[in-house]
Amino acid sequence: MQRRLSADDSALQQTLRHFFTEEFPADLREKVAAGRRLEADDIRRSQRTLAEAGYAAPAWPVEWGGRDWTPLQRHIWSTEMQAAAVMPPLPFNVAMVGPVIQAFGSRELQERFLPKTLTAEIWWCQGFSEPGAGSDLAALRTTAVRDGDHYVVNGQKTWTTLAQHADWIFALVRTDPAAPKKQQGISFLLIDMRSEGVTVRPIRMLDGGVEINEVFFENVRVPVDQLVGEENRGWTYAKFLLGNERVGVANNGMIKRLLTGLKDHAAQVRTPEGSLLEEPVVAARFAEIESRLMALELTALRTSATSHDGRPDPASSILKLVGSELQQEVLEFAADIAGPMSLVWDELDSVPDWASVTVPLDLNYRKATIYGGSSEVQRMIVASTILGLKG
Repeated sequence: MQRRLSADDSALQQTLRHFFTEEFPADLREKVAAGRRLEADDIRRSQRTLAEAGYAAPAWPVEWGGRDWTPLQRHIWSTEMQAAAVMPPLPFNVAMVGPVIQAFGSRELQERFLPKTLTAEIWWCQGFSEPGAGSDLAALRTTAVRDGDHYVVNGQKTWTTLAQHADWIFALVRTDPAAPKKQQGISFLLIDMRSEGVTVRPIRMLDGGVEINEVFFENVRVPVDQLVGEENRGWTYAKFLLGNERVGVANNGMIKRLLTGLKDHAAQVRTPEGSLLEEPVVAARFAEIESRLMALELTALRTSATSHDGRPDPASSILKLVGSELQQEVLEFAADIAGPMSLVWDELDSVPDWASVTVPLDLNYRKATIYGGSSEVQRMIVASTILGLKG
C-alpha cells in the first residue's frame, strides 16, 4: 500500500517549502541550523514573521488568525518548518494558552490576549510544575485567595521555561484547599510577570545557558477578570492543554534535517581509509536511523490523516515515544561523529561550529522524553488504548 499526498496537499507543501526556504529571514534560519541559541528579539521576530504570513497558528480558528487546517495539513506545515530550520512558534503561546483561552476564556479575555499571543507581542510562560508537584501535578501548593476583586497569590513554580523573557504566565493555583480531591479546587489564572511580588530566579544548565527558571509569588494581586473559565475547574483546562501539547511532538522534520547535516559532517571527518561516513559501522548506523525515521514519518502521516473531531489518534503516543527517543539518538550520534572535537564547547578556530554544539544539544534534549508526557506515560497509553492491556 502506498500513501501519497493529494494534489491540494502537495501544492500546500510546495508553497510552505518556498516560504520557509526563500522568504523567511535567512539569518534566523542560519542560527537554528547551526545549533546557536536565538536571542529573545530573534524569537519574537521569527514568530511575528510567521504570523504576518498566516503561518504562526494554523490550528487556530480563522477568526483569531489561524487557518482551520486539517491535522494532515498541520503535519505538513510542522515538517516543512522543521526541515527548513525555522524555529516553531512559541508553544506556550500557540499550542498551550492560546487554545485554552479560545475554548474556555471569556470574549473579553479572547479579544484582550489572543491577537498579541499570536504575534508574540505577549510572550507566555507555563506555571504548572512546582517542587514536589511535577509528575504529580495535582499536588501543587501555590494558593490564590479571593480578596474582593483580586486573588492574592502565594507560592512557587519551577522548571519554568524562558520565564526570564516572558510578559505573562498562565498558572495553576489552588483556590479551594478544602476540596475533597486534590484535582479539585484548582483554577487557571493569567498573571502579569511585571506584577509586584513576582520574582524570577534563573537555573543555570550544564552548558552554562539559562533556559529554565524558578518563579516566586509573594502576595501577588491578580484581578479576578484574569481567571480563565470557572473557579476550581482548572484541572479540566490543564488536561485540555496537556492533550494539545502532546500532539505533533514527533519532530520528524527536525530529525531529518539533523540527520542530513550529520551525514555531511561525517563525510568531512577524515580517517586513514577515507572519511568517517565510509566506515561500515557508521554507515550501518545511518541506515538504521534512516529506516526508523521513514517508519516514523509514515506513521505520522497515517495518524494525522485519521484524526477526527480534533481528537488525535491514540497512535500519536507512539509518535511522541519514538520521535523523542530517535531525536535523542541522532544527537548522541552527532557527538560520536564529532569525537574529541565535541569536548570543546567554546568557539575555537580549529573546531567547526557543528562539532562544538553537539554535546550541549545532546544534554539539553535529554528533556525530550519527559516533556509533553514522559516515555513511561506514553507506553501506558499505548498499552491501554491500543493494545487493550489492563494494569
